[in-house]
Amino acid sequence: MELQDSVTVLKGIGEKNAKLFSKLNIHTIQDLITYYPRDYERLEDEIPISQVREHEIVAVGARLTAPFQSKRIRQLNITTGIIQDATGKLQLTFFNMPYISKTVRMGAYYIFRGEAKRNKANMMVIEQPKVYELQEYRAKKNTLQPVYVLTKGLTNALIHKMEMQIFEQLSIEEFLPDSILCKYEFASLEEAYRKIHLPVTREEILSARKRLVYNEFFLFMMAIRSNKEKNSGIPNEHKMIETAITIRLLEQLPYELTKAQWNVWNEIKEDLEGPYCMNRLVQGDVGSGKTIIAFLSLLMTISNGYQGALMAPTEVLARQHFENIQDMMKEYHLPICPVLLTGSITAREKRDAYGLIESGEANLIIGTHALIQEKVHYQKLGLVVTDEQHRFGVRQREALAGKGDGVHVLVMSATPIPRTLAIILYGDLHISVIDELPANRLPIKNCVVNTEYRKTAYAFMQKEIANGSQIYVICPMVEEGELEDVENVMDYAEKMRTFFPETIQIRTLHGKMKPQEKNRIMEAFEKHDIDILVSTTVIEVGINVPNATVMMVENAERFGLAQLHQLRGRVGRGKKQSYCIFVSGKNKKETMERLEILNKSNDGFKIAEEDMKLRGPGDIFGIRQSGDLEFKVADIYNDASILKMASEDVDLVLSKDPFLELSENQKLKAFQSENKMLQVDFRSI
Repeated sequence: MELQDSVTVLKGIGEKNAKLFSKLNIHTIQDLITYYPRDYERLEDEIPISQVREHEIVAVGARLTAPFQSKRIRQLNITTGIIQDATGKLQLTFFNMPYISKTVRMGAYYIFRGEAKRNKANMMVIEQPKVYELQEYRAKKNTLQPVYVLTKGLTNALIHKMEMQIFEQLSIEEFLPDSILCKYEFASLEEAYRKIHLPVTREEILSARKRLVYNEFFLFMMAIRSNKEKNSGIPNEHKMIETAITIRLLEQLPYELTKAQWNVWNEIKEDLEGPYCMNRLVQGDVGSGKTIIAFLSLLMTISNGYQGALMAPTEVLARQHFENIQDMMKEYHLPICPVLLTGSITAREKRDAYGLIESGEANLIIGTHALIQEKVHYQKLGLVVTDEQHRFGVRQREALAGKGDGVHVLVMSATPIPRTLAIILYGDLHISVIDELPANRLPIKNCVVNTEYRKTAYAFMQKEIANGSQIYVICPMVEEGELEDVENVMDYAEKMRTFFPETIQIRTLHGKMKPQEKNRIMEAFEKHDIDILVSTTVIEVGINVPNATVMMVENAERFGLAQLHQLRGRVGRGKKQSYCIFVSGKNKKETMERLEILNKSNDGFKIAEEDMKLRGPGDIFGIRQSGDLEFKVADIYNDASILKMASEDVDLVLSKDPFLELSENQKLKAFQSENKMLQVDFRSI
């Protein structure tokens, strides 16, 4: 068995299961071995129904005393039943699981496990419980069971079984130098993979995770140092001067730049005029005014006779940039010939765009990944701007810059990363920060609540909609089956439809949709054809809808604070007062205190710093900062100390052996050249 073999070489994965695994982006043995558990659970002892307490995860042994009852409310099927033991009764509720009546036989004894809640009749209820045969439950009790993110049709048991099969047949080679392995007393690579999937103790998990986190950071920093080497000191072949066009635009704008914006603009001008190529990152909070700085940079490039390119992470955002620039071009009579290049435009439109770009007639090219396709030939590319840097791979950024000789690079990011970490993570870039907001922005009003507040929130939303506003609702997952005890977009939208009148248009949006469908939904929301958009974090880098005034985030405890801050940046973009409601599915004191930080501040950088202080290293159940610099297991906040270790070690290795020619580094050199596993990069979502 080889790492690059298809998962179908495993006994138990045929064509049907292979399709299910592919939904999780698992195609090879390598993909499966690096598909890490998102958590581990230790099944607790069963308790009598009389001892069940609200908001606790419980396991009760009982029998179904009457047939299940099912009812349908619009698209939502709700199945309920009553279980009983010698001490009392308890209600079970299942959503969109009508088949449960065939799975759970009346009168038979089962273990039902889930979070207990109280219904309107003051009766204890468990929604979506896991159901176990008695022997099955007791066999698993008090062992560590890995819990994976799933898709409908796949089970934890199947993934667990496949991982066991891999470790029986596969041998994994080491790549770190012996000196580093000894220095930290790291587990071998094979042992780390085995223990992350098949642990016996919590200590084994922590040890394995530390090794795998280090791997990701070490390889990432190797790529960053390589980039820095290539990019530092490249002579500026596109020297520019500030022209009257940018000065005149600044005078005509209906607002004044903030002091922070002026500072960053001056740094960019110095780069464009200086002896070396610009390679700069601009970090700025949501709404801090990064876009106008990027536009001024592109305008200066164009007025010096060069082409500028702006790459956005989504088609909707690219189109939005294009339309905004067209509006500014007309309003301020700017000498710009922009062209839009995305995957969904027609073949004829693409051919026309290619011709305009190659001839130089188009001097501003705006688009998505389509900008780096082989067919795109630039005549005189001078500046590349990538918007929302964390959504693009380092190699994607390089590919666009490689479309010309000595091209200036400006990358933009709204991801609030503490400066200490940014210096390490963006080691190949000079860093500028826009750390103040325009004075005319109305601060967003925030509240942190538990699930009991939900109906009050719905009533508030209804009032906002009646006043002509629109709503975002964010859920962690797309559909039932991916994670237990968290809200998913598909079922949640159906639940909302049972509360709101049919006149209120509710639609869903998520990353599993085809790009054209996503664009259609986001454009419909922008046009106010949709009142409530129930979405995953795909809208984090999305469309600018000034009319959206409320955002509600379900299971807010599942997100990092920095990401929650970015999500709420989708509202507060117009003149109306905006609101953000963070709903925690957990009532734990520390969870609520952590979320309260968002109540106290709208400053993304302060929030990121506080988040990092609260979240110590080695927390295997830590909140993932999904959406920013996203590694498979590492987290830049939880694991900041390991990031610093890896960064220092990379510097030490390369200072002694820049070309990895010493015998102790041969394994690492071979690993890199073979491009085997864990090619860490910013992941596009």
